[in-house]
Amino acid sequence: MMHRFGRRLTPAVHSTIFALLVMAGCFAAPIVHAAYKVEIDAPGDLKALLEQHLDLSRYKDRADLSEDQLKFLIDTVDEQVTQLTSTEGYFSPKTTVSVDAGEVKTIHLTVDPQQRTMVSAASVDVVGKAASEAPERVSRIKQDWGLQPGQPFRQADWAKAKEDGLQVLLKKRYPAAKVAQSEARITPEDNDAQLSVKYDSGPGFTLGPLRITGTKRYPPSIIENVNPLQVGEEYSVERLLLLQRQIQNTPYFGNVIVSIDDDPLHAQETPVNVQVTEFQTQRLRTGLGYASDTGAQVQGRYTNYNVFGKAWVFDAQTKIEQRRQYGSLDLSMPPDSRSFINGVNGSYDRTTLQGVDLRSMKIGLKRARSLENYDTALTLDYYRDRLQQTDGAVLPPNTVIQPGQHQALVPGFAWVRRAVDNSIFPRSGHIFSIQTGFAVKGFLTDQTFFRADGRYKHYFPVAKRDVVILRTELGGVFTAGSSAAVPASLLFRAGGNESVRGYSYESIGNSQNGTVYPTKYMVTASAEYQHWISEQWGGALFYDAGTATDSWANRSIKVGVGPGVRYRSPVGTVNVDLAYGVQAKQFRPHISLGIAF
Repeated sequence: MMHRFGRRLTPAVHSTIFALLVMAGCFAAPIVHAAYKVEIDAPGDLKALLEQHLDLSRYKDRADLSEDQLKFLIDTVDEQVTQLTSTEGYFSPKTTVSVDAGEVKTIHLTVDPQQRTMVSAASVDVVGKAASEAPERVSRIKQDWGLQPGQPFRQADWAKAKEDGLQVLLKKRYPAAKVAQSEARITPEDNDAQLSVKYDSGPGFTLGPLRITGTKRYPPSIIENVNPLQVGEEYSVERLLLLQRQIQNTPYFGNVIVSIDDDPLHAQETPVNVQVTEFQTQRLRTGLGYASDTGAQVQGRYTNYNVFGKAWVFDAQTKIEQRRQYGSLDLSMPPDSRSFINGVNGSYDRTTLQGVDLRSMKIGLKRARSLENYDTALTLDYYRDRLQQTDGAVLPPNTVIQPGQHQALVPGFAWVRRAVDNSIFPRSGHIFSIQTGFAVKGFLTDQTFFRADGRYKHYFPVAKRDVVILRTELGGVFTAGSSAAVPASLLFRAGGNESVRGYSYESIGNSQNGTVYPTKYMVTASAEYQHWISEQWGGALFYDAGTATDSWANRSIKVGVGPGVRYRSPVGTVNVDLAYGVQAKQFRPHISLGIAF
């Protein structure tokens, strides 16, 4: 006897018939209640399947079943068991039912699945343009076919194998691909399954111009200017997703849907449909928080996304912390034709840390672009800093930075490269960033210098969930003479989160009489092993080392080690660490939100 899989009645038909009997029973009187229990004896995977889907099991808690309805469930259980076990490749199970009478009836169901059906042959073919245009993909579909001869037949595996093969075509060039024909020929008495599937790729598609809908407040040119697609390029799901991400990276749109019409008759330069939902013009946010580096905090932020009615963005924010007070104003234009955003900004930052009261004012111009894997920024910033000692101590003669007010006009360049598997919770890949700037004495600048700061982080996956993270940062300010007149906010101190744990924030530098002054050079490195016990919770062991110094010959390396707890929140990994500073000989807690820079 041979079956073509999928032609028999499904368990839903039995449920429908039984529901009709229940409805009919509602009009018959009197109803004799048939309370009962069900005990199923079957292999583990089948037992769970039967307990969840078998009508006899699903309706056992109903208090309104008559004896006739219960008899129907028992009489039809053999056929329903066969239908359910067939999805797992058991087409000829043997079912035994017995009923123990009593105050509460117990129905014993024993299922012997017999021999499982195995795949003996699998024929996979592709017709359409892909057969001649993309033979390597046709070969990949056949090579990676999920139900090879010798494997057990399961309905779920059969459906997945067909879908996986189809996705190879759909994701690139052939969005109109379909399963033209498929058949699973099952011979139960031989426990044999012969599979065949034929895909029709249809024509190859190329992309056309954007067709934008949903814009009301903001001009469609914003979307056109960040569009990375070229008219005439090959259709690709990844390229459409890239366009979606580029649009979502702008501050104007809350929801973005990108698609094409996969009509085979219009495959060349098919329009790309972009449907957007806009954010409101204004947004106000407030928050409370705590960071081990700078203490408790309260913050507020106001943003207007449509200044002058031209989609200019005005952003004002303030953050008041125990050891830091920060405020900023920013006005930026929408993206230009090369995806660059031009803007002006200003900020005021005051920190009182390690005996130093540092007040830094900055105003500047910025031209920046953020692409899929790269960020680029050109800046022109004017710094005006004021550094004072909070304890009034006499300044030691060998301190490089001098208290007082210093200024610098700094043209700068910043570049970030991201190559990670996940932007929020990376497990493999690396991130590299570099910032450079220079200033020339006499041009609103007290001291000529060149500044560079580079950071590198690498992720190494271990087993299925764990990860090793290596991190380093290297910075320096280079001058022909003394750096005493360089604004202190452009110099370096180390210590704290993302630096050397086990030491308080910016506590590593030129330490003199309890005051820690900024220095010319800084280097830090870290190795961390994260073990994840679930998708959300994990633990970590880390080793940090680093220094901030005015002279490499007189450097003093600080080391911090310890364990930590990790929690994956919707916005990034929350890190709670207990670090031991080896040179400081003390434990220090650290709390931070880990975001890949």
